[in-house]
Amino acid sequence: MHNSITLEALHILDAISRRGSFAAAAVELDRATSSLSYQIQKLEQDLDIMIFDRSGHKASLTDAGKLILERGRVILQATEAMVNEARVIANGWELDLTIAYDSIVPAENFFDLVDKLGQVSKTRIKLQEEVLAGCWESLNEDRCALLVCSRPEVVPQGVKTQVLGQMTMTWVASADHYVHKRSGKFDVAAREAYRVIAIADTAREQPALTVNILEKQPRLTVSNLEAKIDALVCGLGIGTLPSQVADRLIKQGKLMQIKDSEQMSIDIVMAWKRSNIGEAKSWCIRHLAQTWDLK
Repeated sequence: MHNSITLEALHILDAISRRGSFAAAAVELDRATSSLSYQIQKLEQDLDIMIFDRSGHKASLTDAGKLILERGRVILQATEAMVNEARVIANGWELDLTIAYDSIVPAENFFDLVDKLGQVSKTRIKLQEEVLAGCWESLNEDRCALLVCSRPEVVPQGVKTQVLGQMTMTWVASADHYVHKRSGKFDVAAREAYRVIAIADTAREQPALTVNILEKQPRLTVSNLEAKIDALVCGLGIGTLPSQVADRLIKQGKLMQIKDSEQMSIDIVMAWKRSNIGEAKSWCIRHLAQTWDLK
């Protein structure tokens, strides 16, 4: 006695259940009805289980048969997915690709890439927001294949970078924030008097980094750029925003640039490990290099 079920038997069982009869299933599978009957009877003998109740006018699944069909369909789906994934790998296109990006880079900068890649590949893209040290940690620990963030002082070994463009950061606060009543230079001493809104570093293991935050300064830390914008608009503090984001909110009257503050310019780079370059990763590198334009 063999306590095993073949994929062929599961396909037959699935077809009989969907089509409602052995004869209709035989048509779908391009097999003789007698061949299907034999396969099911053999399965019942091998397992020592009645799969169909044949006492009525029409054969119907027993409770044991229903269980085998239900679990069998999960196996059939998993098998199909496995074969598809193997085909993708064999053809050189990754099944999944994660692009990590610093929260100062708006996600919409990647929407054209997702759209265009979808026209040439079935690769599933994940866009993963990271902050500061979390960016490089995600690349180092292979949580992402490609990283877009501000240029580091030192590029990690085995990592290649390419400058995509520049981004300016603007100091802002809500239009009615008391920082706008001040006068004089907006220097370190001036900044210390106001609560700063910061985004938490997403590093899990690396020491957290901070940018434009002073040791003695009151601080509110939030988890992403959207929350930082909301906190700034609500007048909870001061902070820097990418100029293309700040300009929109300034035009809407929700924020104001802080008087006498200087805009900072930073290089935005694309970074990737030289190893493990599949078709989708190299396609994304080429696409970003050719089309990058901060929205």
